[in-house]
Amino acid sequence: MTLSSLRARWVTLVGTFVALGLGVTLMTTMGLCLASTLDAPRQRPERLAGAPVVVRGADELRVPSPTGERVKPLARSQAVPVAIAERLTVVGRTVADRSFSVRMESPSPGANAGARPSAGASPSAGASPSAGASPGTRVVAGAGLIGHPWSVAGYGGHRLVAGREPRSAAEIALVADPSAVGRSIEARTPAGPGTWTVSGVLAPVPYEQAVFFSDATAARIAPRIDNLVVLAAPDTVRQVVSATPGLRVLTGDDRRLADTDPDRDADALVAMNALLGTAAGVTTFVSVFVVATTFAFAVAQRRREIGLLRTAGATPRQVRRAMVAEAAVVGVLASAAGCVAGARAAPWLARVLVDGGLAPGWFTVDDYRWPFHVAFWTGLLVALTGVAVATVRVGRIRPVEALREASVDTKTMTVPRWVFGFGLLATGLGLLCWRLLSDPGDALHRKTYTTQPMLLIAAAALLAPALIGALTRLIAWLPAQLPGATGMLMRENASGAIRRTAAVAAPVLVTVALAGSLLGATATISGAKAAETREQTTADLIVQDDDLGPLLDDRTVAAVRAVPGARVLTSATTAVYTLEEGTALIRSEAHAVDPRALTAARHLPVLAGRLGDLDDDGIVVNEEWAEHTVGERVDVWLGDGAPRSLRVVAVLATGTGSNGVYLTAHNAGGADLDRLDVSWQPGADRQAGETAIRARLEPVGLRVQTRDQWLAEQLPTGSRQTRLGFLVVLGIALVYTGIAVANTMVMATSDRVRDFAVLRLAGATRRQVLLLVLAEALTVAVTGAVLGLGVTVLNLLGIGAALAVLSAPAAISLPWPALGLTLAACAAVAVTAALVTTASALRGRGLTGRLAPHGQ
Repeated sequence: MTLSSLRARWVTLVGTFVALGLGVTLMTTMGLCLASTLDAPRQRPERLAGAPVVVRGADELRVPSPTGERVKPLARSQAVPVAIAERLTVVGRTVADRSFSVRMESPSPGANAGARPSAGASPSAGASPSAGASPGTRVVAGAGLIGHPWSVAGYGGHRLVAGREPRSAAEIALVADPSAVGRSIEARTPAGPGTWTVSGVLAPVPYEQAVFFSDATAARIAPRIDNLVVLAAPDTVRQVVSATPGLRVLTGDDRRLADTDPDRDADALVAMNALLGTAAGVTTFVSVFVVATTFAFAVAQRRREIGLLRTAGATPRQVRRAMVAEAAVVGVLASAAGCVAGARAAPWLARVLVDGGLAPGWFTVDDYRWPFHVAFWTGLLVALTGVAVATVRVGRIRPVEALREASVDTKTMTVPRWVFGFGLLATGLGLLCWRLLSDPGDALHRKTYTTQPMLLIAAAALLAPALIGALTRLIAWLPAQLPGATGMLMRENASGAIRRTAAVAAPVLVTVALAGSLLGATATISGAKAAETREQTTADLIVQDDDLGPLLDDRTVAAVRAVPGARVLTSATTAVYTLEEGTALIRSEAHAVDPRALTAARHLPVLAGRLGDLDDDGIVVNEEWAEHTVGERVDVWLGDGAPRSLRVVAVLATGTGSNGVYLTAHNAGGADLDRLDVSWQPGADRQAGETAIRARLEPVGLRVQTRDQWLAEQLPTGSRQTRLGFLVVLGIALVYTGIAVANTMVMATSDRVRDFAVLRLAGATRRQVLLLVLAEALTVAVTGAVLGLGVTVLNLLGIGAALAVLSAPAAISLPWPALGLTLAACAAVAVTAALVTTASALRGRGLTGRLAPHGQ
């Protein structure tokens, strides 16, 4: 009987197979990609890979606590003490390693002066010429270059291809065309500008773009010793440095800690894991939602058939067993097909992520088994559960219901549906209120505002039958007033067949709710951050060195302050660490500023205290800190690990999360200046002052922007990476729901052949039937969109309330263009599927023969 039923209802079979197969495909694809982000490949040493032993200054903060030692990476690693370096010369030869920024201010003749590495790229990703560069490309101008002493070049695989090593104070070696040997180049280092002669040309290496100086010159430019290579036995070196806490002796793969970015592979996978974890959650929810509603609708379509089986003597248990058996057959086949398709789709998605810059170039999908098991058994379990829940009502179907010819649904809301619907609604609203009271900042995190709508979407879908009747009548009221019977029939069909309308509206509901909630949350939070930044930035000019080169130094600051009427706020980004409740070591972003100009350049949201009281013994914190009482002292560690006890002089509102800590330059922890805020004293000639600042700073590579220019850059850029991230998190799921709209519409329309036959016998033309189906499809799509819009507004109101609690109030931003496009796409898919299916049915032979008792 099961196989016969499957053959007779092949449209339903195909519909459920497609829904489940695509859902399992999505879960398998996301599961395989997510599993591949759990383990980063072992990162090998690069810069000092050839050194036997490397001594490195402390680069971690280790704080004892009652529950064990707490560890955090330092914002700035400590130097190797000179005394230790001298003591180690006794046990073996030592080589001091120093690193500093270099900016080529003018290339040699014919050089490519515009080449600069892109933002966020590693130094090696810049426009460095390779050994095969064209003769016209000599030396790259700009930043992204790292200076080192020549003695460490061999440990990192650097080799000369032309010329010789630098010997005098005015010589350098770097990657360039071999013809650059002997040419003069203007460059700027932390010691200031200078002219250098290229003594040697190096072969390129993949991990950095280096410039090598003589050892004495490098020591003069950067006296600090970052790492010390020791040609001695590791145990002997450890004995010498053991008395100095924090120093690390690196051997083997641990030597990678001396590289510029020793954890870049692991960090890249952390970001990937967060992105794919969110995407996997969204796609799994959508898959389960669509599969469950599709299988439940497939059971609801068979009410008359079930009644006939009961009339023929079948017991409720036999009917349930037959339907569960059908679901098991479809579930096993569709889940298996989905796993096969997911195995092919996962490598494609990995390539898309790599090409889009969201994943490192080495990222591939590994051979994992557990994602297949999770996807397969989840798909099968959801299919069986959807059918089992829907068949609970089978025992209540009386044999006499087989004689019902009306398609009006009654008692669509069962007690369990009411309970689960209101339960999910209460849970979603309760979590939202709990976050507002306990941690409103959590509502601004991507994982929160991506997953929060899921509970409300599920609640809306469960409660939809109670709302759809009245809602469809309201939406169809105006068309029903038009001349003719089409509008009236459309209203009665849509509001009468509640199960069919709810099943078709469900994919539209989830599509609109997800698109509106995610895009609206992003736009609302971005708008709040932009408004907060605009409110806090009062400087007239912002000066930055985007490439983090050695340009913002004391000479630069003095030159700007020498401009008549200029008030200059210096700022360096650093970090401070606190041990909260004696167990949690917390890192907070901090800004080391000149307190004399702070209030003139920035308007910070002060809740208590005075910014003017900031001094070398003070600290400005925000209200998220465990201790934020003005006048109290807090124990902190600076960016270089130095302990301090500082007095709280002011407390800031939390805001959107960018209101960090403020210190004086004395407590910067060795951080370099990265920004100047320039404001003008009353009566100053602003135009002349701005002209003078630009004339002094822009020729050396610093960027001078007005307040409006700088604020415009802080807005979301809509980069390709951002769009691709939205595609991964939202786009793939929405494509699936779009397919589900078509799939459900085909299932619903194919079951109405008898209705179409009745209309044709009543005198309706083929065109009138198609027009009626089109109007119904549009009405159902709009109904689902209205329910989805309600969920979206509820979610965005929660985010708006969280921003208000955080003292960053902002109007919620509904993404009307995206919502309109989503509705139009869903409506187009629904209308197309309905018209194609109806047209096919109307062309079928013996249409009126379908008036035979249903199921015969």
